[in-house]
Order: sequence, then structure tokens, then C-alpha cells
Amino acid sequence: MTMKVVVVGGVAAGPKTASRIVRLRPDAEVVMFEKGNSLSFAGCGLPYFVGGVVKQHTDLMMTPAGAVRNAGFFEKVKGVKVRPRCEVTTIDRAKRQVAYTELESGVTGVESYDKLVLATGGRPVRPPIPGINLTNIFTLHTIDDSRAVKAALVKTAARNVVIVGGGLIGVETAEALLGKVDQLTIVEMMPQILTMLDWEMALLAQRHMEANGVDVRLNCRVEGFIAGADGQSVAAVRTPQGELPADFVVLAVGVRPNAELAKAAGLAVGALGGIATDAHMRTNDPDIYAVGDCVESRHRITGQPCYVPLGSTANKHGRVAANNICGVADTFPGVLGSTVCKIFDFNIARTGLSTEAARAAGFDVVTCIAPGPDRPHYMPTFKSLIIKLIADRKTGRLLGAQAVGPGGADKRIDVAVTALSAGMTVDDISKLDLVYAPPYAPAMDNLITAADIIKNKIAGLAEGLTPEEVKQRMDAGANFVLLDVRTPPEVATAALPGAMQIPLGVLRERLAEVPRDKEVVCFCQVSLRGYEAARMLKNAGHPNVKILDGGIAAWPYEKA
Repeated sequence: MTMKVVVVGGVAAGPKTASRIVRLRPDAEVVMFEKGNSLSFAGCGLPYFVGGVVKQHTDLMMTPAGAVRNAGFFEKVKGVKVRPRCEVTTIDRAKRQVAYTELESGVTGVESYDKLVLATGGRPVRPPIPGINLTNIFTLHTIDDSRAVKAALVKTAARNVVIVGGGLIGVETAEALLGKVDQLTIVEMMPQILTMLDWEMALLAQRHMEANGVDVRLNCRVEGFIAGADGQSVAAVRTPQGELPADFVVLAVGVRPNAELAKAAGLAVGALGGIATDAHMRTNDPDIYAVGDCVESRHRITGQPCYVPLGSTANKHGRVAANNICGVADTFPGVLGSTVCKIFDFNIARTGLSTEAARAAGFDVVTCIAPGPDRPHYMPTFKSLIIKLIADRKTGRLLGAQAVGPGGADKRIDVAVTALSAGMTVDDISKLDLVYAPPYAPAMDNLITAADIIKNKIAGLAEGLTPEEVKQRMDAGANFVLLDVRTPPEVATAALPGAMQIPLGVLRERLAEVPRDKEVVCFCQVSLRGYEAARMLKNAGHPNVKILDGGIAAWPYEKA
């Protein structure tokens, strides 16, 4: 008997599910509904179309072979019937039918199913702020949105643009627009951008954005949008920090699961608003599956629900759901919140738990910050990279990893993803047989070095302070010693205020100059020599010695 599957949603998870079902069950009838204007497009590529890196919007809808993934493509190549510009309005679970409306004609109808897949995606947040309905206030969620932003650049001859939100979409949009406008401002209500990062790592990214000309306003809530002389289009953004002129505004304040259709049908919805599924991507109705950005996932470390809408996850959801629908047992293990983005010359990536989240989950947290070149320093192609690892002090288990800098962040974080998925410890990571050749990596890869630092801390061989902890001591006027063990030429390029300066090469003969009755915090450029200095002082009987995690390279504050 032919199986009929209805898929609601045609952007990422929906097309993946539909295509996989036909590959496994060529006799199946698969019907896919999509209410938008575009099928199966690369939503994460939208900022790059706005910025001109991607030349045509149709490039975001193409296969690598150059075929546009439109309704004809899915019907002829994939064997999937498509109902474009057609919105599913209700689900009758008892009759196993969906009701729909053709948006162009207004014609209504019903479609029966044996299995139903909900891939209704996410919905960009539009906060109820005064003036939110003025023209020239955009989101960046669909191809139509991206085309509207590009058109606004020309139509308004935009000089001033405000981006509301400093998350992934916000910072990527900032890079896309910078150079095309005179003044670009990010307004973020939280005390940092990129809240999936630890604070000092986010501050490094912020400093890089500011160095490239982006005005970043933190702890800054939008109070309203102000109309221009025509009374219809936005002209300014009102904030507690003053009015910001704006020829147009991009809202990038997050995405929420589009679960209304499921909720109206009585399907279970989780605490975060996403459709609840089991590991097979099945809802509480055994004939209905849900995939993609409309779904809550489970965090692989904590086991708790989480919402991390990503195209990569959506495609995995789709494959798992299709397999189970076709009788091939499969499960989705959850997510780690792995993300990566590019901000000008910086690569930024993270996975697993942040320090705060790890503590909230009950772990005894130990961290390290490890800067270094991503290839040997003698190779002209090397670039700097700062890695932060979060681990459990009791077991050594890796809990999270973050990387910021021009170097190869994606490679190191992908290795960390694998380690997290396998429940590996920092000892396991420190012995990984990673590839090595000078054009590709240092002999001791950045991730291995970071793991060794954590091991030293767990073993009691080193005790570190984060840049934030040292800055707090400085601001409070704490009676401690900052010991800079770099050479005088290095110190001349950048220094920390009030630091005592003794180069490592002469420290052994000048140990008596270092006070024994104060906390001593050693550092250098990356705190490798700082660690050697700390061991030297410890071995000489100094009772309270620490290192500044990451050294000058990871110091996100002003330098002397």
C-alpha cells in the first residue's frame, strides 16, 4: 500500500525530509507545502547576499551543480509534489487531514496523510516597541527580506543604519553593511554581544568590531522608533543613550519556534516554545513528526531542553525523521549549541557549555584561555587564535570550548565537538593524534595546548585568573603584584598599568625583588612564560602565585 506523507514547510528540514523519504520509499507519495516565495534556500547565506559576497539571490537556492531548487526541480528530480505559496491552516488529527489555503487565489482545500511532518521553522522576533510598524524596519529571515534590505541601501541612500541585536545575525549583518553606509550602530540590551560566548571572549569580538568602525552600544534597550518627516518611515531609534539617526533599521533580536499550528492541533509544546519530540523526531501523536527550527532539542551535556535554530541541525532532524517514517530506526542525540561566524578578520566559534552554564548545571568548573599561532610562528601563513576551554575539575571531562581570532577557529572547535560527543576528558584530548605539518598546524595543536593547561590546573601546578578577575582586582585597588616577564621591547608595544617588569631570562637572579607577602599574578604575551615564571616563584617558596589566563594577547581592556 502506498504511503502518503504531507510535509508542512519547504525551506530546510522539510525538503530534506521529503527528499529522503522518496529515496528510501520511491513508491511513497510526498506532498510539501510552503507558504513563502522561496523553496529550499540557504538562510544562513542571507547576510552574504546583502553584503555582495553572494551575487544573486538565486545562488542561495541552487544545488552545487547549478540547478535552482524550485517546485519543478523537486517534482522532476526529487519526486516530491510541491504546493508553493500555500499555507496549511489546521490539522485534523482524527481524520488525518490538513486544511490549506492557496495564498494567491484564496482557494481552500484539504489534504489527507498517513504521516505528517511539521517543518514550520522559526519566526523572527518583532518586539512590541512603539514605532515598530514604520517602514524601513527590516528583519533578515527570508530571501525577500534580504532583497528588501539591499533595495533600501539604494532607495534611502543610507548613511546611518542601526542594527538591533548583537547576536549572530546582527554581527554578520554589520559586516555585510559596513562600508556601504557612513555610520553603523549595533544596539544590544545585554551587557555583551554574542551571548553564547563567555564574557571576555565576546569582548574580544566586540573590540574587533569597534576597531573596524562599528559603534557597539551595550546595556542599551530600544525605547521606540521615531518617524521621519513623512510620518511613515523610520528616521531615528530612541534609546536611553540618546537618539540614533537611522535611514533604516535591521531587527536581529532572535528567532522563536513557529509552533502555533502544532499547538492548535493539541500537540505537545515544550517549555521553550518549540514542538516537543522524542529522539525519533516524533511528536506525542505517533503519526506526526516535527523537524527543524520549530522544534526544541535536547542538550547533549545537561540533558535539558534547548533551542538552537540552525540549518545544520534542521537537516539532521529531517534525515532522522525520514528514516523512521520509512521504517529505518534512527535517533537524534541532541545538540551542543555548536556555532561559528565570521566578523571581519575574526573567526568565532563555540560548542558545549559556557562557564556560567556549566556552573549552573552543577559542575565544578575549571577553565583556561590559551592564545597562540594556528601554525608554527615561523610560517608566514600563521594567524593568531585564542581558545578557551571549560572542563569539570573533578573528572577532567570537557564541557565547552570557544575560539576567537583570525586563525582556524572552526577546525579546533570541530575537534572539540567530537570530544564532547564522545565524553572525552582533557587528558584524552591532550593525547589526540591530530595531523601536523607546518603549513597546517603547530606540533602541539592549540587545542592540545589548552587541554594541557587545564591538566596543569587540575594537578595543582598552575592557578589562573581570568582577565575579568584581574581587572576587578585592579579597579578595586587590591594589594597584589602584576608581574610582566616579557622583554623590554615587548613591554614598549603594550603593557598593563602598574605591572612590575622582570624579563623571564633574569627572573631567577632577581627573585628577591618579588614580594612574598602579596598575591603575584604572572603574565607574558600568551602566559606561557608567565606559567614558567609562576613555577619558578612557587619552587622558590612564594606562597600565592597565579597566572593571568591568556596574557596580553587575550586582555580585552585598555592597555598602557
